Amino acid sequence: MSRVCTVCGKGQTTGNNVSHSKRRTRRTFKANVQKVTYVGNGGKPVTGYVCTRCLKSVERA
Repeated sequence: MSRVCTVCGKGQTTGNNVSHSKRRTRRTFKANVQKVTYVGNGGKPVTGYVCTRCLKSVERA
């Protein structure tokens, strides 16, 4: 599963792990996406992966 939202396109981003001694190593932040069925642009139900922020705004089918 590619963790990319089908509505807004939010995906994986990168940053740093910072230890107590301030050493930095690279890490990834993954989008919290859920598989849902929602109403698409044509008014038809579409199944896709939607991030939790878009779940509030998108119409569910």
